[in-house]
Amino acid sequence: MNNDTTSAALTAMRNASTRKKAMIRIPATKMTARIVQISAEEGFIKSAVKHRDNGKEFPDVSLKYLGKKKDPYIAVIKRISKPGLRVYSDHREIPKILGGMGIAISTTSRGLITDREARHKKIGGEISCHIW
Repeated sequence: MNNDTTSAALTAMRNASTRKKAMIRIPATKMTARIVQISAEEGFIKSAVKHRDNGKEFPDVSLKYLGKKKDPYIAVIKRISKPGLRVYSDHREIPKILGGMGIAISTTSRGLITDREARHKKIGGEISCHIW
């Protein structure tokens, strides 16, 4: 049994993009739903639709690929802050991922936001993951 649903969701997205799957179903929590929503807003995935199965909700995530060879749009998706080692950052110390081409998703007092939003609003928090 996996207690870290965020890691499970990120790993499922990474494995599915490597295997060139069109759609995956990941475990639903508020945090994973917001990570999927941010990924869709930033253009890393096509779309996410909530699906209900046996009384449980699962986001169905449609992955995005480049060209005819179906190169994955997400090159790297990496969990930064883990249950055993939390990583916190001030708004001035939030890393720029590939000079702004990627995103860092932070958990703040105002919810999950991207690195750009955190710098703009001048709030720090826990760095959840990097996507590029």
